[in-house]
Amino acid sequence: MKPLIVIPARGGSKGVPRKNIKVLGDKPLIQYTIDAAKGVFDDEFICVSTDDFEIKSVVEQLGLKVPFLRPNELASDTAGTYEVLLHAISYYESKGYFPDTLILLQPTSPFRTSAHIKESLKLYHESIDMVVSVKETKANPYYILFEEDSNGYLKKTKEANFTRRQDCPKVWEYNGAIYIINVKALKASAISQFTKVCKFEMDETSSHDIDTLLDWRIAEIIINDKENDRYKE
Repeated sequence: MKPLIVIPARGGSKGVPRKNIKVLGDKPLIQYTIDAAKGVFDDEFICVSTDDFEIKSVVEQLGLKVPFLRPNELASDTAGTYEVLLHAISYYESKGYFPDTLILLQPTSPFRTSAHIKESLKLYHESIDMVVSVKETKANPYYILFEEDSNGYLKKTKEANFTRRQDCPKVWEYNGAIYIINVKALKASAISQFTKVCKFEMDETSSHDIDTLLDWRIAEIIINDKENDRYKE
């Protein structure tokens, strides 16, 4: 495997302003992901892709070199992750390194660990498009999700005659923590178009993703609980 680990960290954030470098517990949010990546990969393969000088500075103070700042067209609110990933691949290829596997680690998943990454890598092989981390969703479309029909009436998203949620098929949602991607597949199509995708299941706490201030407050509670458990030991 020739890996490239990409940690995308845009400067703008509406839900939690400056969240990527906002301190959670005793360190900036992005450090949780950098530490997890460093526990598996050499620094030379870890790329923080950012458009922001302050984020670059914080990351480099943590001992990880930031190889570039994103061009303006990849720094806007409308810039997509797909283009950001292709840009990172292109940059490394221009330097003579040709990755065959891209590991996308979003900095909004602070409770994803090196152990999770190592376990997910065991599921990956070059004949598939992607291994992606998931959690079992509570919003099961067979039971509690509804959409409006043409008359404005609610109907089940997936028709089924289950009377208990426990009887419904398990349904998974991407938790945003780990994406192990075949570079050849990524160059051919966007992630949403992949057909050969395998899941890596994570528990609810490890899956916690920070998008809003409420998510941030929950993360603080998780951090405090972990600290309290450590003192008890």
